[in-house]
Amino acid sequence: MLDSILEKTTAPNFRLTPAEGLELLKNAHWKDVAEAADKVRHARLPGNRVGYTAFRIVNYTNVCEVTCSFCSFCRPAKSPEAYMLSLDEIRQKTIEAKAKGADQIFLQGGVNKDIPLSYYTDVLKMLTREMGVTVRGFSPVELVRIAEFNNMPLESLLDIFKEAGLSSVPGAGAEILSDRMRALLSPRKLPAQQWCDTLAACHKKGLPGSANIVFGSVETPEEIIEHLEYVRKTQDIAHGFRSFVVWTFQPQTDKFPIRHVTGEEYLKLLALSRLYLDNVPHIEVSLLGMGLELGAQGLHAGADDINSIVIEENVLKNHGLTTIEQAEKFILDAGFTPYRRDLNFSNEKTPV
Repeated sequence: MLDSILEKTTAPNFRLTPAEGLELLKNAHWKDVAEAADKVRHARLPGNRVGYTAFRIVNYTNVCEVTCSFCSFCRPAKSPEAYMLSLDEIRQKTIEAKAKGADQIFLQGGVNKDIPLSYYTDVLKMLTREMGVTVRGFSPVELVRIAEFNNMPLESLLDIFKEAGLSSVPGAGAEILSDRMRALLSPRKLPAQQWCDTLAACHKKGLPGSANIVFGSVETPEEIIEHLEYVRKTQDIAHGFRSFVVWTFQPQTDKFPIRHVTGEEYLKLLALSRLYLDNVPHIEVSLLGMGLELGAQGLHAGADDINSIVIEENVLKNHGLTTIEQAEKFILDAGFTPYRRDLNFSNEKTPV
């Protein structure tokens, strides 16, 4: 049965069923899944090219009322360690990023009800109109709560943010799209379907982005497939996911159970993502989380992108690359041709 499923994955227009995906996840050898994914990757993306980008993450506030059990970054509003960056501080971070070759900013923070709507629009306008960078920003839960705090529909907020300069949104806060797991992760976060609906609304407004999965806790194989199915169905509706990233939980607190994920387990899910998500064009390997050696193997297991060099990372430990030169050398050493793309892969056909 496994051989027949893997054989069919390379057929034109073949789509794995949830049952077939679960069978591969539970019972197939990781090398067999990786080999099939590599064939599919090269069939869908002819050529031997691997993309990367250069952006800076700017965590504009660490105040957050969502308080995820696995997060050590957030602080309560009255904490002496709480902060909200000023426009000048964000401007300075952007100047530093541009000096290192980055031309894109990734805005992400906590859910902070004390931030006025004008702060977000002023930041977006400053970054895009004054600093000349493109901006990806605001996880689904941030967007939903900002809209609620300002008593407006989500769609109206998206119009305001897009007019101010926002050009894409991340698929952050997905973790595991299973309501059982989300209750363990963070009961205050969006339920699985609302997460999907929020991203679909963004995509329909012309704000595309990415999706991800974070695994390595007490999730079941069935919940991993449920997650992939949520992403695939959302993509069928709104067509805004440009890429999919596989992450693992990192130890940050003692409030959330995590387990060690082996390299083979990571590569298997990375490869399965390529096979299952037939409507998502790009699969990114997580160098930041998994390191360079495993990342290089991932490029032969279905992935075609290494995401970004890391100029600043406040939430996770960085195991990745920090300069454009390092990114290009890494891709070349792995046996591929590097090309620099933007956050939405809109310039992916332009070589470096």
